[in-house]
Amino acid sequence: MSKSGRNASSILASAMSGATILISVQLGSRLFIFASNQLILRSLSPSVLGVAAQLELFLISILYFSRESIRAAIQRQPLQFVATYSDDNTGTDVVPLGKELEGVELRAASSQAIVNMAYLSIGMGIITATAFATCYVQFASVEVLGTPYYHISVATTTIASLVELGSEPVFAVMQQYMLYSKRAAVEISAAFSKSLVTCGISLWAVRFGHNLGALPFALGYLSYACTVFCGYSIVAVYQCKDWHFSLCLSRISASNNSTYIGGRFSWRLVTLSANVFFQSVVKHLLTQGDSMILAAMTSLQDQGIYSLASNYGGLLARILFQPIEESSRLIFSSLLNFKERQKQVDNVAAAKNHLLTVMRGYMMITILIVPLGPALAPKALHILGGRRWTAPEVDGLLALYCYYIPFLAFNGICEAFVSSTANPAELRKQALWMGLFSACFALAAYIFLSMGGLGARGLVYANIVNMSVRIIWSYAFVRQYLRQYNSDLAIEEFALRPATYVACATAAVILSGNHIDLNGDLLPFIAGICYVLAVLYCERQHVIAYYNRVYQVLRSKYMGSKTEQIKVD
Repeated sequence: MSKSGRNASSILASAMSGATILISVQLGSRLFIFASNQLILRSLSPSVLGVAAQLELFLISILYFSRESIRAAIQRQPLQFVATYSDDNTGTDVVPLGKELEGVELRAASSQAIVNMAYLSIGMGIITATAFATCYVQFASVEVLGTPYYHISVATTTIASLVELGSEPVFAVMQQYMLYSKRAAVEISAAFSKSLVTCGISLWAVRFGHNLGALPFALGYLSYACTVFCGYSIVAVYQCKDWHFSLCLSRISASNNSTYIGGRFSWRLVTLSANVFFQSVVKHLLTQGDSMILAAMTSLQDQGIYSLASNYGGLLARILFQPIEESSRLIFSSLLNFKERQKQVDNVAAAKNHLLTVMRGYMMITILIVPLGPALAPKALHILGGRRWTAPEVDGLLALYCYYIPFLAFNGICEAFVSSTANPAELRKQALWMGLFSACFALAAYIFLSMGGLGARGLVYANIVNMSVRIIWSYAFVRQYLRQYNSDLAIEEFALRPATYVACATAAVILSGNHIDLNGDLLPFIAGICYVLAVLYCERQHVIAYYNRVYQVLRSKYMGSKTEQIKVD
């Protein structure tokens, strides 16, 4: 195997291990949050849940505009390693004599550059948080302003966003060095803290008859941020002895200081983050556009119902798709940012193989969700949410949201490829297209909501339209990129067997309009079990391949190979 091929395999193995850990983090944290939400959901009114959804949008917006573009740029700054040669006797890569110090200096400069860039997130956060908090309070509706402890909740959420942004320098280093296990420990602890605070304060208020509005949720955000900040600080204290750079904003010692603004900020990364920022503004409007439209055009009760449906319906997206998208973005950035043509050719093949693996897995998840999701989701809500949330419009919205989930998945992985490979000119072009997609989304929302009178269901339809046009554009970009290296990405390469689609159509007809219920009609339940077994049988080749891949990753992670840890550390 060539050296570039070994490097690609090493990157894929590390990122696969990281994706497994991140999925575990999301699963664990969501279980904490899910359990705490179930404890308070039965006593929570849709109006309060609506205000809580607005606070979450407020927090997400501050964090997104402050750090998303900078994080995307930082991922284009891979660790710098000195060139090695292969020892014919041992078969291992050897650093040439006298080059160890050069490698340390290269890595130190690379790492200091991302630390300095992370401080820009903190500066942007102060400006963004102040502006957003002022606008949010000034333009809130009378109904929202009448919520108990509203202003305190906004102030607490604002402080939480700034505290969380304070951990960005350490986060950037952990991400670059792929310290996923340490990140997992911190984020799991933070999720537990958030759930404990939110649930504990809410139950205390219910027991003693206090109406705190959305304040428990705001205090939960603050608890999460403080735990993340303290956890990353502890990691930095124990890891800094192995690092040859500073976690403070410091001047970079380099032979060519003209590439650094003020000797601290990489001109290339600043330029790239600026291009990504304008594109991310439009992307955020598209991603959170449904929440913004709901906040502007509907009542708090409608917002609460939609928030419940999106939280339940999007659980799979947050637990599985988000970590895969994040790790895939790192894989594509690491593989496809080499200048040498031969390395590019080898790494493009590895990147395409990873993309196909993910997309084929998403096809299998889609084929399971389409018939089973609408039948399972409403029944689960009846059990967990209680009578307060039992209504035909909630059931219908939750069932419809299941059809939207596959669009989220494919859009996420395609845009991860685009953001990792597009140059500044292509990012500006994407921003223009995103503006057009925003217009399509707004038009679809107007047609479905105002003209069609479909309410929250109309927003789901508008989101499907939005995601569809974004997937088409991103898929075209991926194909165009691969064709530069005499490759392509055909739908047939990640499609499933025809028998699987036949089984899906049959199950959809049988389960249409029926909820899977162990205590009622057993036919839908038996049909659902048979359908899952049929899909696993038809796609047994891919299922076994996924199993073997995950097994090898876990085995190399926990049963042996200290070589990778030495390289990372």
